[in-house]
Amino acid sequence: MTKKLNLLIAASEVWPFAKEGGLADVVCALAREFEKSGHYVRVVMPKYGLIDKEGFNLKKLDVILKVHMGVLGIIECALYEWRIPNTNIPIYFIDRKDMYDLDGGIYADKNGEPYLNNDNRFVLLSRAALELCKMLEFKPDIVHAHDWQTAAIPVFLNTIYKEDTMFRDCASVLTIHNLQYQGEFYAGLMDVLGIGRVHFNAEELEYYGKVNLLKGGINHADFITTVSENYASEIQTEEFGFGLNGVLTKRKDSLIGVLNGVDYELWNPQTDTYIVQNYSKDELTAKGVCKAALQKHFNLPQKSHVPFLGLITKLVKQKGIDVFAETVCQLLEHDIQLAILGSGETWANFFFGDLNRRFPGKVGCYIGYDETLAHQITAGVDLLLMPSRFEPCGLNQMYCMCYGTLPIVRAVGGLNDTVINFDEHTMEGTGFKFYELTAEALLNTINWAMHIYYNRNEMFKKIMLKAMDMRFTWENSAKRYEEIYFQAIKKKRD
Repeated sequence: MTKKLNLLIAASEVWPFAKEGGLADVVCALAREFEKSGHYVRVVMPKYGLIDKEGFNLKKLDVILKVHMGVLGIIECALYEWRIPNTNIPIYFIDRKDMYDLDGGIYADKNGEPYLNNDNRFVLLSRAALELCKMLEFKPDIVHAHDWQTAAIPVFLNTIYKEDTMFRDCASVLTIHNLQYQGEFYAGLMDVLGIGRVHFNAEELEYYGKVNLLKGGINHADFITTVSENYASEIQTEEFGFGLNGVLTKRKDSLIGVLNGVDYELWNPQTDTYIVQNYSKDELTAKGVCKAALQKHFNLPQKSHVPFLGLITKLVKQKGIDVFAETVCQLLEHDIQLAILGSGETWANFFFGDLNRRFPGKVGCYIGYDETLAHQITAGVDLLLMPSRFEPCGLNQMYCMCYGTLPIVRAVGGLNDTVINFDEHTMEGTGFKFYELTAEALLNTINWAMHIYYNRNEMFKKIMLKAMDMRFTWENSAKRYEEIYFQAIKKKRD
């Protein structure tokens, strides 16, 4: 019988309380799967001002959590508690207004500028997570940290908590969701961490004269994971390593890729409550109804025969939207339609937001994010574009395949792991790939997909059906993480 673990998950965002990307979905889904396996799970995150504590009915605890923050002294935090939806898993919210109740999003203000105190905000979260365990008398076997925002946890476990009886046998796993964001701050952050300047060196946290929290976590965690196997290999190269490829290569024996999964309770065309009509691979007629409804939503002509392309993404360079911008005007010369959902860089917001004026009857665009519209686009378009510069995992390509919407992706990271490039000789595949990040390669691949859509409709339908058969379950992902947890514990205790 598998031993049941005490597991603490610490993250900067958790669905449905606060979300800016796939991290929030991952944390929620993994926590649910671990509970199903009988493990004892606790989750901790900040209580941001944007979280509706009345709407979620968060319960304020009658305690004050005192957190040592080096030269900043002891910072007192309030605590709220609730449950991960549809589970009995407690989630604890660290509440400190000057840290988390800010006028903007999770990481940046309304103008998109990162908060000046992001260093202190997330060092506080990391140390508060460990102090919370002591307050709850919850002795973790594993602490699972996510991205740079909680990467200080493995560092703390190997330094100031090393001899603490609560954590002496506790192993750490750090998951990198996006290596581009590393948590680089001024050297004085060492005095806030309170672990001693002796750890400010090239083998631990120092990076070109600054503190790099992710680097520290990589060097101190018992195991490091990424969110796809391909990305685990890519980040050890200069092209995708963002300066940490050497650090990661040194730890390659403890670096493992675990593909993210899909929550098929939320993303399933047969049960999805966000779309106008449910459908399945055995009855695809209603997909056409979803397409017509999406066309109507964006005030586009309701033409069933016209290929409808979708783009659901952050409008940032990582997602290749600069390359797509080079092609889109030429693309829209064809008889096609395009639905865009996302926001990001200022130029991109204006450029893509203006396309519906420049190409009336062809483009629908919503600058921002809307969960309902994300589901409706996923169900309503024929092809989904993901021309990423790099992509640690990607979720939208997995979502869209379930809906019979075919992905057009650049073959990087998790996109390459999850999409099978269509082969016209074997008639096998689940989407369309291109390899070089150029406007020509992207446009050629879109034209290839549209050619099959227009001229070989039965072949296109066969690809749809194959895509709808693909399954990327969180159960499989959780089992792999469970194996890593036991490896980490053995490594820690041997």
